[in-house]
Amino acid sequence: MIYRRGEWWWYKFEFAGQLFQESARTKNQAIARRAERKRHQELEESLHGIKKRVAPKQFSVAANEWLEAKSATWKPKTYQAEELNVRHLVAHFGGVLLIDINAEDVSIYQKARLGEGAAPKTVNLELGALRAILKRHRLWTDLAPDVSFLRCDREIGQALSKDEESRLLAACVASTSHVLLPLVTTALYTGMRLGEVQGLRWRQINFLDRTVTVGESKTASGSGRVIPLNERAYQILQSWALSFPQRKTSDAVFPNLGTGRKRLAVPADPETPIGTIKTGWKNAKDKAGVECRFHDLRHTFCTRLLERGASLSVVASVVGWSASTTAMMAKRYGHIGAEAQRKALDSLVEPTAPSRWSDDLSLTSRS
Repeated sequence: MIYRRGEWWWYKFEFAGQLFQESARTKNQAIARRAERKRHQELEESLHGIKKRVAPKQFSVAANEWLEAKSATWKPKTYQAEELNVRHLVAHFGGVLLIDINAEDVSIYQKARLGEGAAPKTVNLELGALRAILKRHRLWTDLAPDVSFLRCDREIGQALSKDEESRLLAACVASTSHVLLPLVTTALYTGMRLGEVQGLRWRQINFLDRTVTVGESKTASGSGRVIPLNERAYQILQSWALSFPQRKTSDAVFPNLGTGRKRLAVPADPETPIGTIKTGWKNAKDKAGVECRFHDLRHTFCTRLLERGASLSVVASVVGWSASTTAMMAKRYGHIGAEAQRKALDSLVEPTAPSRWSDDLSLTSRS
C-alpha cells in the first residue's frame, strides 16, 4: 500500500516476514506506486539470486565514471595524476568493451608505452588505474593471475655535496623567481616534501619555539608532525617573514609574487600558495650545473642526518616515514647508518691513553 505523509508519498508492504516501510521520495502518487512495485521486484530477485543484466560498457565510459566517483575523496593533485593515467589508457582502450580486455591486451599496452619512452614506474601507475577500473566492475580477479607489473629500479636518489649545494643556492639567489631561494632552503634544511613546503601557512611556523608543523602530507604518518628548525632554516624563514609585515596566520608562506621586475610587494592572493616552481627550479639547476630532482633535497637531508650519527628512528620521525617505509629505508640507507655506527664506536678509543688491558697484553707477549 502507499500512503501520504506530509507532502511525500510512502509505501509499506510485508515481504519474507519483514515489514518494509520506506519513502518513495516523490510527491506524485503514480510514481510512488511504480516505486513500490520496483522495490518489491528487487527484493524478490535478490531472494532468488537473480542478478540484473547490465549492458557492457566501453572502457572510456567506465574510466570517466571512475574518475567522477573518486573525485570527491581525492586531493586535487591525486585527481590530476589519475586523470593523466586515464588519458593514456583511453588512447589505447577507449573504444574497447570492459569485458573484452584480456591479459594480452595489457601486455601490448605495456610494450607500447615503453616504446613511447614512458618509464616502467609510470606504466605501472597507469596499470594501477586500469586495475581499479576493472575491479569496480568485478572484472580484475580473472585477469590478475596473467598480468605482471613491470620491474622498477628503486633509486634512492643522490645527496648533494656541499659544493653542489652552494652553487645551487647561489643560482636560487640570482633567480627571477623570488620564492625559490627560501623555498629550496626550507626544503633542504627540514627534509619536507615539495608539496608540504608549498602548502605551508604562517600559522604552522612557531618562531618562538623554532618549530614548523607540517599540514597535509603524502601519508597519514607525515601529517601534523613537528620539525625543529635548525639555525639555517630558522634564519631564512625569519628573514622571509619580514617581507610580509601585514601577513595573516592563514596566508601562504610561499605565495605567488611574480617574477623579475614584475615582483609584487603584496601578493595578489596571499592565501593561495604558489602553483609551480618548475621553470625557476630548472633554470637554477642549469645555471648551477647540478643534475638533481627536487626530492633529492629530502634525500640530502636524510643522508646528512645519518652521516652525523642520527638514528633511523629519529630521521623517520622528522621526515614522516610510516613503519613500513622506515623498514624499506633501513635497507636503502643501511650503508650510511653502518658507517656512522663505526665512527661512533671508534670515538670511544683514545690512542694517546693506553689502557691497562693493552699493557697486560704487552707483558704477556714478552713472557
